Amino acid sequence: MDQERVRAEYGEILSRARQGDQAAFSDLVRLHQDEVYTLALRLVADRELAADISQEAFVRAWRALPNFRGDAKFSTWMHRITVNVAWTQSRKQHRHRADPIDESFVEPVAETISPERAAESADIQGRLRDALNDLPESARTVVVLKDIYGWAHKEIAEHLDISVTAAKVRLHRGRKQLRDSLWSEMEARE
Repeated sequence: MDQERVRAEYGEILSRARQGDQAAFSDLVRLHQDEVYTLALRLVADRELAADISQEAFVRAWRALPNFRGDAKFSTWMHRITVNVAWTQSRKQHRHRADPIDESFVEPVAETISPERAAESADIQGRLRDALNDLPESARTVVVLKDIYGWAHKEIAEHLDISVTAAKVRLHRGRKQLRDSLWSEMEARE
């Protein structure tokens, strides 16, 4: 019953925001700002640029909100806007190098895990993050959208304005580069 109440309140907030209520839209921003920023950060690997992208994504959402049909969840719609803004910003800046993602964005480790296991997990996450940051931007974007956010190839292709085949090829190449990078590092440690 509690979830039903939360859904009803969320639906009411969304409805008021669609009608131009700025306070309701501010509530939506508060509810989704972390996930929008995290997605932007994962796509561009630059904290300042991710903050700019997040802000621009919400500005675009505010402008387009009266046309939001509700075919998808609001969070999915925001993800799509964020990807589009990130792609546009990246093209403008012609970024070819990715800065490392800040350590503060590592998933929290459960308290029940032993200190040794927690250290190992943090080490693996760091190596994976570094390998992901080394990918070309076009491959990193597809890998993040597919493997972290679970987007379908068709969705990725539509939002990046590429063919489904190109999305699959970028995903394959990105995963292969990640595997090769991590494997090489593992062999070097032995």
